[in-house]
Amino acid sequence: MNGTGAYVGSELDLFAKAIRWKKYFRSTFSRFLKGDVLEVGAGLGGTTEILCDGSQNSWLCLEPDQEMTESIRRKISAGELPACCRAQAGFRSELPETALFDAILYIDVLEHIENDKEEALGAVGHLRTGGHLIVLSPAHQFLYSPFDKAIGHYRRYSLEELRSAIPASLEPVSLRYLDSVGLFASLGNRMLLRQSMPTEDQILFWDRVLIPVSQIVDPILGYQFGKTVVGIWKKGA
Repeated sequence: MNGTGAYVGSELDLFAKAIRWKKYFRSTFSRFLKGDVLEVGAGLGGTTEILCDGSQNSWLCLEPDQEMTESIRRKISAGELPACCRAQAGFRSELPETALFDAILYIDVLEHIENDKEEALGAVGHLRTGGHLIVLSPAHQFLYSPFDKAIGHYRRYSLEELRSAIPASLEPVSLRYLDSVGLFASLGNRMLLRQSMPTEDQILFWDRVLIPVSQIVDPILGYQFGKTVVGIWKKGA
């Protein structure tokens, strides 16, 4: 998704192959994916396939691109996504005030939105008491690359920058970096970052070789280093 809500389709096709990575970040917040879930910027539904296990009451895939919304609907009809899933074209700001959720997800989405603070504030209004806001985004502005620009990223986040984008009314649950090995590899040679688009072979190497090592190294380093930042916040009474 870029600032206007349009995606670079090849980006989504490439990263659909990053299965280990998606399972890894799912493990950091899967316990909060219950009740009614809103996934903002669901794309082609590739991440939904990994995150939604069908135990939820409902899972709304909100996607501004009409063609991608139809792609998600086809996956639901074909049984490739759980029956609790529903696809809707549009933006979070277009939802009625009565639409409330137990979890709201922004997976690789908030960095595409120019006014991220306004978006996060609006999301709070759609959270039930006790619900969770979950944000995953690329980390570190010094890693901003031609690839980021090509796919419509306004920014990358440090922990503090992501924290400051989220309304103070929410209670922080967890804020950490993931993929330390990917970070160090990027600092060493920028293999995945200097091009306008990484190749499929690069994505598969990262997913199959680097991510399994990051899963071991990240907790050893206390989740203080990584190429991705993930934050979880809770809405109190």
